[in-house]
Amino acid sequence: MPTLYHHPMSSASRFVRLILTEYNYQVDLIEEQPWEKRRDFLALNPAGTLPVYVDDSMRALCGATVISEYLDETHGVLKRDRRLLAEDPFQRAEIRRLTEWFLVKMEQDVTRPLARERAFKLQMTADQGGGAPDSKVLRTARANIRQHMKYITWLAGSRQWLAGERMSYADLAAAAALSVLDYLGEIDWNESPIAKDWYQRVKSRPSFRPLLNDRVRGLTPVSHYADLDF
Repeated sequence: MPTLYHHPMSSASRFVRLILTEYNYQVDLIEEQPWEKRRDFLALNPAGTLPVYVDDSMRALCGATVISEYLDETHGVLKRDRRLLAEDPFQRAEIRRLTEWFLVKMEQDVTRPLARERAFKLQMTADQGGGAPDSKVLRTARANIRQHMKYITWLAGSRQWLAGERMSYADLAAAAALSVLDYLGEIDWNESPIAKDWYQRVKSRPSFRPLLNDRVRGLTPVSHYADLDF
């Protein structure tokens, strides 16, 4: 069976897991601590980043964008109305643009620094960069959350789904990032009711259930994390 190396607080890993479940494609999940820089893992991905997908022939695909494109070409094209990339080239471009927004820009501005300071450092040794959270990094990332939530609110309020009339990779990328932040209790949903309504729709899908069961050692999620009606 194919294998996905992931971490529960990696939004890119969560994005790929959502795609796999939406397409009813089963893989073995192996939780990886990328800061440990295991030799066997670096042999699969010299960059040492997550996620990494390994097929039955031990061929490795590295990175959420690469994996998602592969899954679309091998599985999405067979799903017709359930395909997560549109048939229309312009619509596909918009989906890719937003997917990159959430997996790259929002990741740099918000998700990665908060996950690192509040979750990853709990599991790191001092030599690996573990220790107390950096308050300056936390303040900067938290200040950036509001702008990203405004953008999601605008998208959700002006379209059926974030990139158009159908759910797509864009929705899964955004929901993957928000689920990490929601686990950490970093989102004030009262300030973003339209974004909350959209997130509830994605969160209620069967593909989201495994994510809601994720737990990080030493870090309990907020009380509403697994609630579909929150």
